Amino acid sequence: MGVLVHKDFDFIVQGITGREAVNFTRECLEYGSRIVGGVTPGKGGREVYGVPVYNTVREITEQRKVDGTVITVPLAFAADAAYEAIDAGIKLLVIITEGICRRDAAAFIEYAAQHDARVIGPNCLGIIIPDVCRFGSLGGPAVDCRKAFKPGVVGVMSRSGGMTTEICNALSQAGLGESTAISIGGDPVIGSTYAELMPYFEADEDTKAVVIYSEPGGSSEAELARWAKENNSRLPMVAFVAGRFMDDMHGMSFGHAGTIVEKKLDSPADKIRRMRDAGISVADEIGDIPRLVQERLDGAA
Repeated sequence: MGVLVHKDFDFIVQGITGREAVNFTRECLEYGSRIVGGVTPGKGGREVYGVPVYNTVREITEQRKVDGTVITVPLAFAADAAYEAIDAGIKLLVIITEGICRRDAAAFIEYAAQHDARVIGPNCLGIIIPDVCRFGSLGGPAVDCRKAFKPGVVGVMSRSGGMTTEICNALSQAGLGESTAISIGGDPVIGSTYAELMPYFEADEDTKAVVIYSEPGGSSEAELARWAKENNSRLPMVAFVAGRFMDDMHGMSFGHAGTIVEKKLDSPADKIRRMRDAGISVADEIGDIPRLVQERLDGAA
C-alpha cells in the first residue's frame, strides 16, 4: 500500500523548466511516475518530455485531479509557490528548494495545515514507494534508483536525501527492501517530522519496521521518542544519529542548515539517550542498520 503516494498518484512540478527540474522530470517519467503538468510563469504552452507547461497551478487543477506538487523554484519564489499550490487545492507538497527562511517556512506550513495539506521539506528530495511511484528527485537516475530501492517491509525517514538512498540501498542488499522512503528535509523548519509521519507508517500494512537517519540539531528526535513512549507502536524502530563528534565541539555545525546544536536537547548524545529510553534501537554504524532491523523483526515475530 505504501505511505502518502500510490500507483495512480498524479502530480505536477512547479519550476519544471529549470535545469534540475528538467532532469528529475525525465527520471521520474522513466521510473513510471505520473507527472500530469508543470508550471513556470511566462512559459505556458511549452512541453518538458511531453509534460505540458502552464503559467499557473490553477490552470491545471481546474482541468483535472492533482494529488501533489514538487516545488523546485528559486528561493525568492518558493514561499509564493507553496501558497499557490495550497490555494489551488493540492494536498501534498514536496519542497526541494532549500534555505527558505524560518519565518516564511513556518507561515506556509501553518497555512497548509489550515487547508488540510501536508508539506514534505523544504530542502528534501521527496518520497518513493519502490517500483510504484517516485515523487521528487530521490534516488538520482531511474536506473540507479531501481537498484537502490526495492519493494519491502521497512519504512525509512531521513533528514538527508543522500543518506535516504544509502540506507535504502543497504536494506535492499540485505533483502529487506522498503515500503516507503521519505526524505523529510534538512532545513531548520520542515513541514513533517518523524513523529508526525509515524502514524502513516503505523497504518500501512506493508510496513513492518521503521528506520530513522538523524542529524544533530533540532528536537524532532525527542518528539519521536515521546511519540514512541505514548503510542505503543506495533513497529520496531532503528535509528542512526550522525555527528557524534560534535558532542565534544560545542557550537559547531555541519551539513544541513538544520544541524545547529542550540541546546542540550539537540546534541547527538541526548538524541541517542532519549531514543534508547523509548525502546528505539540506535546503530553505532550505518552498516549495522540491516542487522538491527532483522533482529527486531525476528524478535517481534
